[in-house]
Amino acid sequence: MNMRPSFFEHRHSANRISYEEENAHHVLSKEIISLLPKERNRPIVIVCIGTDRSTGDALGPLIGTLLSEKPLANFYVYGTLDDPIHAVNLEEKLANIHQLHDNPFIIGIDACLGKVKSVGIIQIGKGPVKPGAGVNKELPNVGDAHITGIVNVSGFMEFFVLQNTRLNLVLKMAKTISRGIYLAGLSYNHANSVSPTFNWNYEDEHLQEN
Repeated sequence: MNMRPSFFEHRHSANRISYEEENAHHVLSKEIISLLPKERNRPIVIVCIGTDRSTGDALGPLIGTLLSEKPLANFYVYGTLDDPIHAVNLEEKLANIHQLHDNPFIIGIDACLGKVKSVGIIQIGKGPVKPGAGVNKELPNVGDAHITGIVNVSGFMEFFVLQNTRLNLVLKMAKTISRGIYLAGLSYNHANSVSPTFNWNYEDEHLQEN
């Protein structure tokens, strides 16, 4: 959990999308595609940071779980509800990732707190997430690019605020972000002549949900 949203809010490289915005997942997917490396031989690794022990901090592992249930070829996902990545094991998990993947392009995903008017905003841009900012611990930065979701308000009793964050909001944001990543994966793999064809159709599933 990054409790210092100003780190991204004052950086020109970060774009902001409301999860309630119409076609937010399509907008997000285009932003992701714009950040991905030109070199097609670099594996794309999604590192979802957080823990289900705190509702507000569960955004990352929820996204990881939703993505792990879909056929996301050439995107490698780490950090799920079943196997979360958090402050205690972050360094070990990152070391394992770098052993498994040669020169990976990493997208770090984490929850954060922010201003009242920013709750529900998804931030995406170049540069890493700083997961240690909210736990008073020196942790490595994560990612060549970042996606963060502002899940609640910062400034007062922040750990208590995290515990009392509505799961409904966190889940809706997780669905929007995971759909955006999935659509980016479709576009990225379509442009890659050696990638396999997907069978899962997001639009059909979305219509069935409605």
